[in-house]
Amino acid sequence: MKKSRSGGKSPAKRARGENGTVDLTRLLDIIALFPRQTICVLGDFVLDEFVSCEISRVSREAPVLILRHRRVESYPGGAANAVANLAELGARVLPVGVVGDDPAGRGLLESFRRKRINVSAISRVPGLATTTKTRFLAGWTHTTEQQVLRVDREPTDLIPHRVHQFLEQKARRLAKSCAAVLVSDYGVGTVSPAVVRRLGARRILLDSRYRLLEFRAANITAATPNEAEIEAAYQARIGADISKLKELGECALRDLGAEALVVTRGKDGMAVFERVRPPQLLPVFGSDTPVDVTGAGDTVIAVFTLALAAGATYLEAAHLANYAGGIVVMKPRTATVSRAELESALRK
Repeated sequence: MKKSRSGGKSPAKRARGENGTVDLTRLLDIIALFPRQTICVLGDFVLDEFVSCEISRVSREAPVLILRHRRVESYPGGAANAVANLAELGARVLPVGVVGDDPAGRGLLESFRRKRINVSAISRVPGLATTTKTRFLAGWTHTTEQQVLRVDREPTDLIPHRVHQFLEQKARRLAKSCAAVLVSDYGVGTVSPAVVRRLGARRILLDSRYRLLEFRAANITAATPNEAEIEAAYQARIGADISKLKELGECALRDLGAEALVVTRGKDGMAVFERVRPPQLLPVFGSDTPVDVTGAGDTVIAVFTLALAAGATYLEAAHLANYAGGIVVMKPRTATVSRAELESALRK
């Protein structure tokens, strides 16, 4: 009889949800299969920029703080953050998208190349601005920085039709050789429900910021909206009402025609909806007072997608995504999670 990965003879440890448990040894085996998976990511690439400043004084011109500039840090955001997470987890990742021929776009491409990610399916368009989200952080000399302002730079021009044709052609070709396609829709215009419908992929995992229900009939396997996105889709309020959460989650699952839906709930964890079983609530992993939630949703869908590709059930994949989300929100800036970190969290 084989021993568990922990080497002991005691029963396998279990991860608990509201209505069931998951074998943690099984989750470790799934993580071990991550490097064998190939995932295509189709979506809106974003550069997350963080400008660190020190509070100097209050301006005499207006009741605002004067900030002394310290440094600027840049990280892949949006779909690019999902790509970075997949690469950090050991998967072979094939990104499909568009960037501008500007410093932000060149920075994103260089960050991918450093991770040995193939960028041949990323179109670089002259004159198009790469979406950049700049967060200004301020604090005193020995205090924690707080975000005081965010400035978004978005393309004012539409993505050219020829570029859309290029992206669809690339995505459809790559989808045939991938275990799953991760669709990351941040509203920039790279992704459309019509293109997703024509992908012909085995699994399509969706994260859509503003138009979740527009992807109905787009052959979506599963989606990972947050609670606010579910509320916006149905113009309803969930708050602390679990029965309302379950009602709207089941509506979204049915309306999308998906097999599963994972609703992320911040400090309250996750809710997992499947066609074949009642909703399950997963408590948050780790602390409920995060350091930085920027990009946590990208980590969640990256791990969820990769786990499904490696043979996980929807509940197992949700548990792993829950662990990953709990790890990444304890890091500053837009962060990624590694296989070693996931394995360490499970063993503890």
